[in-house]
Amino acid sequence: MTAAVYGRPPAELVELPPGAVQLSPLVPGSVALEDNPDGAFDAVVMLAPPGAVERRFVLAHALRALRPGGMLTALAPKDRGGARLRGELEAFGCTVEESAKRHHRICVVQRPAAVTGLDAAMAAGALQHVADIGLWSQPGVFSWDRIDPGSAALLADLPPLAGRGADLGAGLGVLARRVLESPAVTALMLVDIDRRAVAAARRNVEDPRAAFVWADARAADPGVEVGTLDFVVMNPPFHDAGAEDRALGQAFIRRAAALLRRGGVCWLTANRHLPYEKVLGECFAQFAVRAEADGYKIIEAKR
Repeated sequence: MTAAVYGRPPAELVELPPGAVQLSPLVPGSVALEDNPDGAFDAVVMLAPPGAVERRFVLAHALRALRPGGMLTALAPKDRGGARLRGELEAFGCTVEESAKRHHRICVVQRPAAVTGLDAAMAAGALQHVADIGLWSQPGVFSWDRIDPGSAALLADLPPLAGRGADLGAGLGVLARRVLESPAVTALMLVDIDRRAVAAARRNVEDPRAAFVWADARAADPGVEVGTLDFVVMNPPFHDAGAEDRALGQAFIRRAAALLRRGGVCWLTANRHLPYEKVLGECFAQFAVRAEADGYKIIEAKR
């Protein structure tokens, strides 16, 4: 049986098919769900995304990629899309068996021969140009249809940079576009864990000095030798699965310090309440808050 898994469904809530193909855009190296042909799978198990447009996009592609009669198991926390799963699947023409366990709703459907509304859901959630921000983006990407205020705060105070650098957690390429306005920048690596963000950034940052890496920026080797960069810019994440996780941003700071040469500089933006000063003091020779506005602090740290 050919099976696929989307996301990381809790193993204690649903049985994961052995040898299943991983399809999540947040697992570097996985296959894109939308690139699989119609009827490719006998079964799909997914942790459905919390965003409504993204969730319907993923459900529609899962049904498209299932053979008629194939089984789809979709689950999500009740307060993060789970309460809507049944209705969304029924709107596609599916008969749904629903159960509840550990605050999750679990929906199981057998893909009917005829489904409805898939094309509209797939189009709404696809990579698209967002006129309001003038950038390519896709529902599900961080801050997909607006400029994140943390990035906006950093843009207001970011000086011209020079040499080789990286944008860790680059997203749509908002910071990268500003960095590359400096002719003194010779190379910029954009690293993001979200395949969709990397695809959008390729369209948003059309510059021969830019390189794009689909990877976890915290990894030991995101694509550049340690201790070689002149600068790093970043708006590090601090949420995981909807909950605040301060260790994420701290890990980004350690990664930035490892990538920089002696004397290299890191510019980062962070919510004012986040306790990054201790790890900055451990990893950098010096650091200073260069600006504070709208609940954010802009920090310059020198290796």
